[in-house]
Amino acid sequence: MSDTQEQDRLAVPCPSCSPELETVHEVLSPGGGSVTVRCSECGHVHKVQPADEREVTLDVVVSQGGESFTANVTTPEAETVAEGDEFLLETEAVLATVRVTSVEVGEQRRVEEAPAEEIETVWTREVDNVAVNVTIHPEDGSREDSRSTTIRVPGDYELEVDSTETFGDDEFTIDAVVVRDDARGYDRDRYEMDGDVVLAKDAKRVYAWDETSSAWSAW
Repeated sequence: MSDTQEQDRLAVPCPSCSPELETVHEVLSPGGGSVTVRCSECGHVHKVQPADEREVTLDVVVSQGGESFTANVTTPEAETVAEGDEFLLETEAVLATVRVTSVEVGEQRRVEEAPAEEIETVWTREVDNVAVNVTIHPEDGSREDSRSTTIRVPGDYELEVDSTETFGDDEFTIDAVVVRDDARGYDRDRYEMDGDVVLAKDAKRVYAWDETSSAWSAW
């Protein structure tokens, strides 16, 4: 289709035959503040306002491996940005999927969501690869001797309750997983039934039983 033909057509709702869904319309008079169009389905002639999708540039702070950096993204000003949203951030220095953890508007006030035009800063964290804190309890159940470690895995790595994991010198069986506040698609904030699965990027902390001391070794 030529450029001229594309300019002579618009996809907009028709108040006569399709008020909810867009249909192809022929542009009859493109000049002025409004555009006169004819519906290709029913022939109804009406006026529409031309789309004027203005964009804004947002400051984005990315938390990545214990450090942070600032980048910019461009988005339609009417677009709503909310906690838990994920998007691909592409800059000269990094290409990563990030998740919104907080939205900052005027007077350094943080809200759960806001139109892009009202946002001053979007706070995010990388979720392609994540660090998950693990609290490991000894086999005898003595919580006083519990220890903590951090595992680094892909964001989509599945943490399954009652599965045994090995990371370096640590071997442990997952007892429970606490879910992050910004995670979506979960109906609980803690999973502890055998077979429950939480993605690593959604995990706030893992609780586990130490298997290292009981691991079999040849002699």
